[in-house]
Amino acid sequence: MARVDQLRSSGVEPYPYRFDRSHTLDEVRTAWGELEPGTETEHEVTVAGRLMLKRDTGKLVFATIRDRGGEIQLFISKAVTGDDHFADVKELDLGDWVGATGTVMTTRKGELSVKAETVQLLSKAVRPLPDKWHGLTDTDTRFRQRYADLIMNDEARRTFEIRHEVVASFRRTLREHGFIEVETPVLHVEAGGALARPFVTHHNTLDLDLYLRIALELHLKRLIVGGMERVFEIGRIFRNEGISTRHNPEFTMMELYQAFGDWNDVMDITEELITQSARDAIGTTVVTIRGQEFDLADPWPRKRMVDHLSEAIGREVHPSQPVDELRALAREHDIRVEERWGGGKLVEELFETLCEDDIVGPTFVTGHPTEISPLARVDRNDPWLTERFEIFVDSRELGNGYSELNDPVEQRARFEDEQAAKDAGDAERGSVDEDYLRALEYGMPPTGGLGIGIDRVAMLIAGVDSIKEVILFPTLRPEASVTGQGGSSASKAGTARITTEEP
Repeated sequence: MARVDQLRSSGVEPYPYRFDRSHTLDEVRTAWGELEPGTETEHEVTVAGRLMLKRDTGKLVFATIRDRGGEIQLFISKAVTGDDHFADVKELDLGDWVGATGTVMTTRKGELSVKAETVQLLSKAVRPLPDKWHGLTDTDTRFRQRYADLIMNDEARRTFEIRHEVVASFRRTLREHGFIEVETPVLHVEAGGALARPFVTHHNTLDLDLYLRIALELHLKRLIVGGMERVFEIGRIFRNEGISTRHNPEFTMMELYQAFGDWNDVMDITEELITQSARDAIGTTVVTIRGQEFDLADPWPRKRMVDHLSEAIGREVHPSQPVDELRALAREHDIRVEERWGGGKLVEELFETLCEDDIVGPTFVTGHPTEISPLARVDRNDPWLTERFEIFVDSRELGNGYSELNDPVEQRARFEDEQAAKDAGDAERGSVDEDYLRALEYGMPPTGGLGIGIDRVAMLIAGVDSIKEVILFPTLRPEASVTGQGGSSASKAGTARITTEEP
């Protein structure tokens, strides 16, 4: 801060309004990266970046700056800059943003550099960077202070570059297949499209409680009714649930709906989307999971949930079996059972406990029970199951899709079953969405639908184990030093009514 005051008293603004650079650092490397050692050119460039390293040898200063695309060295000579300007350079601190104008050269050791004629301070850092040798390794600090994490950790920057490429790849692939990208409301009157507890907020003018969306589904299918035929959205979803290495209360989903298709079509496009995104993001379709290499380009196995479960138990298990028999089987495996659960829910609980951990490579788990699939069509060969699938990789669900239920009478019955379960105490169940039913009554063509968790796909392709690694600002408990003991000042003032739960 004393240096800031000193600069201002001498007429120098430590936070100028703008700076015009001629080249990014990556552009400099691309244009002159093949220069022989000890080469000086007459090519003048103006570059900018954060000062990451500085070595002072007396009459020379070697400084490494970094921008979004990479790093380059500034070769700063007292003989070139003059005494006063060189003295200012010596006062620069690591973390400062600087701009430099000079000519491109290489040192005798072959280091591509800019021989600086002028160096300008663009933003004075008044907080020191983390230790340059140890980086920023405390995970809580990394996630809470993502700006510092991105400054210090190459791997963090790489992870978010991969995430960006995954999203961009999804958009390209869907556009090639004739899908239209749309935006639908975040605030919903009815929380539907998934089994999850919503966040609740309040609209003052309408004096109306609204829900942050838990899925994109029901509005996108309204667009299929309207004749848009192929639509998708990449958007934020909010679920009032615990926080873990696989869960964040707000996350990113891609959902698509394809008229005149069914679950087979969307399984096919699922493989293409994820495989192509790996190719675009990391240059290969081979990923490592639990120390094993898997090629995403290989066909993904498709296997019914009940078949996974029957193999694990050693005898046939199916939701059509007597409920008491399935309850006894669940208790035998120490699974908590609620009286209102039917055979379909019990099958799901058994599968989650006995089978999920054993799924490593990309797998389509198909044929979910009707009881737990209120928006999916009944399997054309088995009335107890639906034409629904989930994508599992490394025991994680990456996505969910199905042949969409488009019979308004059956959909109303399913919604009413959901409402009954909700009224009985299951806060994650849905309710009767009258406007969606009205849309279905206008007629929705045969449709296949798909939802994929972008964050979990990014985890897979980047090779990281925590969802916090792929979300720039994950949800964390407030810092005590910021919020005190009673929560945030915003919630104390009553300016927000969004509710959360303890993990």
